[in-house]
Amino acid sequence: MQSSNSNEVENYQVRKLEISDKSKGFIELLQQLTVCNSVSDQQFRDRFQELSLCGDDHVICVIEDDHSGKIVASGSVFIEKKFIRNCSKVGHIEDVVVDSNARGLQLGKKVVTYLTDHARSMGCYKVILDCSVDSREFYEKCGFKQKELQMAKYFI
Repeated sequence: MQSSNSNEVENYQVRKLEISDKSKGFIELLQQLTVCNSVSDQQFRDRFQELSLCGDDHVICVIEDDHSGKIVASGSVFIEKKFIRNCSKVGHIEDVVVDSNARGLQLGKKVVTYLTDHARSMGCYKVILDCSVDSREFYEKCGFKQKELQMAKYFI
């Protein structure tokens, strides 16, 4: 799947998640990122509908490989409404993943750019994300800078 042909890369378009993307390997792609158990069709439909109610405040985007019909990249952004900075907004990018067989095609950058542009269009004064040390260089190439330290407390 990897190629240096720029025309091939242009064939990969970012779009919003669709209900049919579960059958195109969306959950399996997320399993390359983190712990993601199988999700039934009903669970997927329920969560998809729930997220749809958020409108443009929560967007999941995907890239589908037109040749295989599989989802090969994804990411999400949600918009947090603040009181600070004159009741401004912050975009939070999450769950950026590119299929291991499609890396090197700049698909991750396309996803991050799409999500960042969406946050900007929603009036966010900044967009933030957490990443692993291994991913730091990638996000720096996308224009991000290390700002603070992440802390987490897991409940499961």
